[in-house]
Amino acid sequence: MGKATRAAYGETLVELVEEGMNIVAVEADLSGSTTTAKLGAAYPERLINVGIAEQNMTCVAAGLSATGRVAFTGSFAVFGAGRAYEQIRNTVCYNNFDVKIAPTHSGVTVGPDGGSHQMLEDIALMRVLPNMRVLVPADYRSAKAAIRLAAKTPGPFYIRLGRAGVQDVHEEGFELELGRAYVLREGTDVTIAACGIEVAGALEAAVLLEEKGISAEVLDMVSIKPLDVDTLVESVLKTGRIVTCEEHSVLGGLGSAISEVLSEVAPTPTRRIGVADRFGTSGTPEELIEYFGLDAGSIVQAALELF
Repeated sequence: MGKATRAAYGETLVELVEEGMNIVAVEADLSGSTTTAKLGAAYPERLINVGIAEQNMTCVAAGLSATGRVAFTGSFAVFGAGRAYEQIRNTVCYNNFDVKIAPTHSGVTVGPDGGSHQMLEDIALMRVLPNMRVLVPADYRSAKAAIRLAAKTPGPFYIRLGRAGVQDVHEEGFELELGRAYVLREGTDVTIAACGIEVAGALEAAVLLEEKGISAEVLDMVSIKPLDVDTLVESVLKTGRIVTCEEHSVLGGLGSAISEVLSEVAPTPTRRIGVADRFGTSGTPEELIEYFGLDAGSIVQAALELF
């Protein structure tokens, strides 16, 4: 198992400062968990802790961005995206400020903290906002690339990071392009489009499907907004069916975004893997991935239903 995507956060911010970028991070008393403490240790003047006040964190970051800084915010996703939603909408996105919202502890792999802390609605909340771009990296390497891309691209970003270790699916030095999906495995019979931790599960499912004589194409949909419509449509026109996979509610996330596009330009038989309109619960990340039907076996079953 590789590093968690959150492990890329503080490290990459330090690197960007050392490369000359005017980076600042604002935290809500969780810099150890989000790893922005690494930035504070290296450059104390670059990390501001506002205490347990996520709305204030967002507005302070917006104010700093108005002075020419590239401002990042942390916290857990349920607080950094949920509690501060109105400030993200009206202060950050309405003004198109250069604020990058990069909370950790998203999805059910938060684990024992339970349903109150397992944010399953954040992709839906963020992708509907004008000016907001949404990135969901699959591993540590793509998380570093996502943070770099956001820092160097003006305007608001949401970068969804996780607590649990994840398998590496990208090569060292991976560079991310905004609005691009990545074909990690070519296939001819079914498309599996995934984001975040589910990308590794999709690759595992593709191996299991191959044993059944089914050729699966796996797409890493790291850029949820903007979505790579060209790569997506090219894939489904070839395979004729698609399974979407996300560690998020089936409502409003990746599966919804893909279904919206395909319904207009390339109607395709679809199955959506995700959490079925409910809150999370306590357990280990591995237990919860299986419990909520997000594991490779569930992806295989969804693909088989399309045949």
